[in-house]
Amino acid sequence: MTIHRAVVARVRPLTTAMTRVTFHGAGLTGFRSTGVGDEYVRIFLPHGPDRTDVSLPLTTEQGGWETPAGRPVAPMRTYTIRAVRPEAGEVDVDFVMHEGGVASGWAAEAKPGDLVGINDPTGLYSPPADLSWQVLVADQTGLPAAARLLESTPDHVRTRVVLEAPDPSAVLPLRELPDSKVTWTYGGNGHGPSRLADLVAAAVPPGTDFAGGYVWVAGETNALRSVRRYLRRELGLPADRFKVVGYWIPNSDTWSERYEALPGTVRSELEALWDSPAADSEDRAIRYESRLSDLGL
Repeated sequence: MTIHRAVVARVRPLTTAMTRVTFHGAGLTGFRSTGVGDEYVRIFLPHGPDRTDVSLPLTTEQGGWETPAGRPVAPMRTYTIRAVRPEAGEVDVDFVMHEGGVASGWAAEAKPGDLVGINDPTGLYSPPADLSWQVLVADQTGLPAAARLLESTPDHVRTRVVLEAPDPSAVLPLRELPDSKVTWTYGGNGHGPSRLADLVAAAVPPGTDFAGGYVWVAGETNALRSVRRYLRRELGLPADRFKVVGYWIPNSDTWSERYEALPGTVRSELEALWDSPAADSEDRAIRYESRLSDLGL
């Protein structure tokens, strides 16, 4: 893994709720896109008021990273890549704007010349070889990935996109294929209860013939627990027919504090659930998430 030195080239507000930051610079010369529409990176931000002073981590032999000795830890957040233009050496990242967010606060003040660190991307969207139709459902945080997935979808694939925005001012124009449909709904996104579970159930009701089908869902992590159970347990879908990706947790800082406050035996139990080699990945995730819910997390 490489952590690249990326410099802000341009900043452009897209809607009242989203801003696009374009990165460039010699440090991105070795940045290699996976080509997967929902690929994500970790962005390492400045630790203080100097927006060009970032403690770029050092990569380890185990594939992780560590802060250089004597340097402060760089705040880090995970974001999907909206676009990559290798010929121009540019990478676009769309930031959801909201109060209290470390990365959102950085993006609100971003200007050309600001510096961040960006690691190599990883993609999660993995449709089956026989893909002929798909359903993409996301809230505002998943919008950049959903938009890019739609742009990269072959013309012959029938696509239903359902997006939950905070209000009509957050709507963005998306590519619509001849055999695709984009629906916008309003709510959730920290402004009210998420409806992602209901939206998925309406788009993929019981009895759906899944030959050639794939479902991709991204958004509020807690709301997606019931989505995963619905797709896996109620519809009985195999893991290669869907992908559920949690992008954010309400009050994430206090969530981490509450998790760390759990007794050591409970945290060991949770780690064992997550790391169990005998369980299917989706069944393992369901058991892990169910236990978190029991604990109020």
